[in-house]
Amino acid sequence: MPRSSEILLATYFTYTAALALILPVRSRIVTVTLGLNLCILAGYALLLYAWSLRQSEMLDIIRDWFPLPLTLLAYREMGWFAQPHLTFHLENIFVRWDRTLLRDWGLHRAIESLGPLLPSTLEIAYMLTYALAPLGVVLIYIYRRRERVDRFLFPFLLAVLLCYAQFPFWPSEPPRTVFPGENFPSMITVFRRFNLWMLGGYGIHTSVFPSAHVAGAFGTAFAMISTLPEHRWAGRMLLVIAVLIATATVYGRYHYAADAAAGFTMAVAAFGLSRLVRSEDPRIHAAVVPDREA
Repeated sequence: MPRSSEILLATYFTYTAALALILPVRSRIVTVTLGLNLCILAGYALLLYAWSLRQSEMLDIIRDWFPLPLTLLAYREMGWFAQPHLTFHLENIFVRWDRTLLRDWGLHRAIESLGPLLPSTLEIAYMLTYALAPLGVVLIYIYRRRERVDRFLFPFLLAVLLCYAQFPFWPSEPPRTVFPGENFPSMITVFRRFNLWMLGGYGIHTSVFPSAHVAGAFGTAFAMISTLPEHRWAGRMLLVIAVLIATATVYGRYHYAADAAAGFTMAVAAFGLSRLVRSEDPRIHAAVVPDREA
């Protein structure tokens, strides 16, 4: 039986295949997208067929981890759909709220009031965005709750993919490129240089709204709180990191505050939808019976 996270990914890659046919993109992009997505869907079908024959632990483990690299592929695919961006209508609206938050309300000054300590902490948290979901799966393995992996993956994936799915319809560029130098961090730490290098080499130019960084971070935290309620420290730790990441995206000018707020909204919506799915179809998620507090 397919897991809820697998159904979600199959739906998403079917959606992106349809986008390739609808959006005004080069014929080569259409061919590559359709071919790649067909391979992904066929690979999942083959994996499920092999699992139905043997139901081996190794195949179960592959199913636990396979969705994570697919999120990176889903992100890269959205970069192929980038449209010519000739105006900065959204950016000019969003930056007004940032100016109020960072300059008028003093958030920029407050973050740098203790020297490089807090700016470095925020940049490190931003770096950890890519590791949070794998860390969540590792924690589930450590606590020997592998039957709950799908319960964790579904709300995380839903939060992130809800953001990706909207990118072509909200074309926008980050504040660091549209408004260079405005409210930029005064302290250029090694961690910031690394983040800028990562975004320069692997970022896409479709949209920054909603923030998938923020959605993924909060989606991971909410999913962990639900998945391992008997080990509350794990969800709380991820929630703190998510708050730091959301702050870092605005302070570092990687995103506008509106992007972060929308990303948080996507995470909340994904968590609510995942709970609704579980209540309506209990077969999709393994039941969780809380143990004593660790």
